[in-house]
Order: sequence, then C-alpha cells, then structure tokens
Amino acid sequence: MAYWLLKTEPETWSWDDQVKNGRTHWEGVRNFQAASNLKAMRVGERCWFYHSGGERAIVGVVAVARTYYPDPSDPRGRFGMVDVTTLTPVGRRVTLAEIKADPAFADFALVRQARLSVIPVADAHWQRLCRMTDTQA
Repeated sequence: MAYWLLKTEPETWSWDDQVKNGRTHWEGVRNFQAASNLKAMRVGERCWFYHSGGERAIVGVVAVARTYYPDPSDPRGRFGMVDVTTLTPVGRRVTLAEIKADPAFADFALVRQARLSVIPVADAHWQRLCRMTDTQA
C-alpha cells in the first residue's frame, strides 16, 4: 500500500468541506509530476489532507475511492483526477514548520518540492506523521 499527501487551499476546498461532503473528486491538478502521482494511486490508499496557504498543516485523512479517470475541467483532455472519501480528522494538526524542523523529513517531497500538490509519502514518514498527529490512520 502506498501513502500520499494532498494539498488544498482551504479557501477553495477545506477539511470542513471534505467532511460535509464525505467524498469528492480531486480535480484541477495541472502539474505533470502531480498528475503522475494521481495515476499511481489505488483504491483504499490513505492520504494526508493538507491545508496549504496560510495554515500549512496536516488536518485530516482521506482514502482513495476511485482511481484516475479523465478530469472534465481540462479542455485539452491531458489530465485526470481521483475520488477521495473522508476518513478522520487528525488528533493534532501538524504544521509544515514542524515537519521541516524534524531531520527525519529531510528527504520528504513536502520539504524538497514545496509546490507539488500530490505527494508520495514513504512508509516511515507516514508512521512518524501518525505519531506526530496523534492519529491512527
């Protein structure tokens, strides 16, 4: 099983929106590397739900509910999307500053490629983030 981190601007789609809706399309990704990550996702894989912008923190956990398929908002038909379903809020929000301050995350794409919106999470990073967020995900 692979793990992921999905970044969203809370003004556009927040954790509260995700909880209210329960399931959503993760669309609008227009970066080829992020799109490649979406293509690699499998049903049931877990993802950290991350608020970017001013908050910059992990706020919840979602799971992939439908694998990659065409994104109708892409007029050229080059990009796709996945569906995710709400699992749980984190016990404690963990900020990007906390992650950057931890040497265990030196090779984490969230630190190395800050602008990437769909990020793979290594098993060791997932487990450490579970402890930091006080979340059993």
